[in-house]
Amino acid sequence: MTGVDALEATALDAGLARLGVALPAGGRAKLAAHLALLAKWNRTYNLTAIREPERMVTHHALDSLAVLPHLPARGGISVLDVGSGGGLPGIPIAIARPDARVALVDSNHKKATFLAQAAIELSLPNVEAVASRVEDYAPARKFDVVISRAFSDLATFARLGRTHLAAGGRLYAMKGVHPDEELDQLPGDVEVVAAHRLDVPGLDGARHLIVMRVVGVLGSEP
Repeated sequence: MTGVDALEATALDAGLARLGVALPAGGRAKLAAHLALLAKWNRTYNLTAIREPERMVTHHALDSLAVLPHLPARGGISVLDVGSGGGLPGIPIAIARPDARVALVDSNHKKATFLAQAAIELSLPNVEAVASRVEDYAPARKFDVVISRAFSDLATFARLGRTHLAAGGRLYAMKGVHPDEELDQLPGDVEVVAAHRLDVPGLDGARHLIVMRVVGVLGSEP
């Protein structure tokens, strides 16, 4: 996709620099290739409402990567992307963190097909794509990070995501404006441990990352 290739050298590079994200070897090319695949498949599968290449860079790639500084820094973390859709934020996270094990779950079979094909074409052995509702998903191991991007309200995300948390794990919800009303609806045993305002290069409007834990889960950090 020529449009994405051209932007890869401008908006993508400038955005990565502003975020302070250093990608592993080949990561920059994989990010651009992911956007190209997304644009190509979007014509038939309607993966995203955003179709302009420049907005895909800011609203998809850079928005996803803005969460990186807030993920656990230790190697070998496991990440579950709930309602992954076009692989956001899971694929950019998997590209930037090849040490991480990333599962992409979406109930829409067409989207899950795209996710599986993207993992193959982008050579991402650390990615698994699963066609399933999150409440029906039964992985062999639980996850350090359960993350969502525009999947649902916070209470629903916490209810569905908590069952997949490993000991000490965290729920990460990517939101636009600070979700005050949704926070008021959280169950009593779900505690907000951080609310980060994300500065996404080239993206107008507020972006927030709400980090939560389930109180009383064995091994949870204080």
